[in-house]
Amino acid sequence: MFYVPFEQNGIMGAIKALVGFLLVVAAIYAGFQIIPPELSNYSFQDDLRNIAMMGGANPRTTDQEILDSVVKKAAEHQIVLRPEQVTVQHIGTPGAPAVYVGVDYVVPVSLPGYDFTMHFTPSSGNKATI
Repeated sequence: MFYVPFEQNGIMGAIKALVGFLLVVAAIYAGFQIIPPELSNYSFQDDLRNIAMMGGANPRTTDQEILDSVVKKAAEHQIVLRPEQVTVQHIGTPGAPAVYVGVDYVVPVSLPGYDFTMHFTPSSGNKATI
């Protein structure tokens, strides 16, 4: 059996506690970088459903008006979109029109020593098959 003096056990315990504390801080920091884009995407997807529902309820709404509404809502969520990232598709029947809205965008995330992008594809729901 090895005998480790008391001082070394205390130092090792302090080092383990420090490493554990640093891991908790790193996890919290990563959470603060990753969770906000996830929450924005979730809320934005709800807004897409509302825009599609309103576009389907009013058959005179043009694709450009729907696209403009999507880009405006995205800006409210601090999401930068270009028009080519938005898909607007009229679905349903003439008696029951509906609109599908889909978006494809990425959010860059920067962690110390590691950068990556989060890819999101929110939509208003079911898409027509062509």
